[in-house]
This record gives sequence, C-alpha cells and structure tokens, in this order.
Amino acid sequence: MDNLAQFAPIILMFVVVYFFMIRPQMKKAKQEKTFVEDLKRGDRIVTKSGMHGKILDFSEKNNAVIIETGAGKITFDRSSISMEMSKKMNEPVKQPAVKEKK
Repeated sequence: MDNLAQFAPIILMFVVVYFFMIRPQMKKAKQEKTFVEDLKRGDRIVTKSGMHGKILDFSEKNNAVIIETGAGKITFDRSSISMEMSKKMNEPVKQPAVKEKK
C-alpha cells in the first residue's frame, strides 16, 4: 500500500495529461478526418497556406483535390485543407440588426 502512495502523484499526472491534452487532440484529428472525407465538388475551401478556391475534382490515386482559383486549376493534398477557415468562409453572413427611427 505504501508503494501505491508513492506512485499516486505520477499516475494522477498521466491521467490529467491524457484528459487535457491527448484526448482533445484525438477528437480534433477525428473531426478533421471526417471533414476532409465529406468534401464534395463545388465546396468552397481555404487551404492552410491561405489559398481560396472551389473544388473541381478529386484525385483518389494521389489522395489530392483539384481546386479552381482565380489563377487557374491547382492540385493540393487533402491534408492541406483547413477545416476551421473553410467553415468560417462558408458560414452565412450575419446582418446587423437595423433599428427603426421614429
């Protein structure tokens, strides 16, 4: 029992690290994977490097996506698509409430 008391702080530290660091990272990686898998033609995206475009086609052989930009067609790896920036770009724009004057 005395040996268990010596290792309790170390065990507690591993539990805290798991629930506050490892588990959220695994959850975020799973969300990004489902986001990339759910992409379809016509979706507007932003890459992690900041390139904006619209999906034209997928290349399953290279695990890549072909996007159309203002400069032309560019092929990017699927992992280079930013989930956060793409979701922000596709959100509907909220119009500020206009107050009526009397």
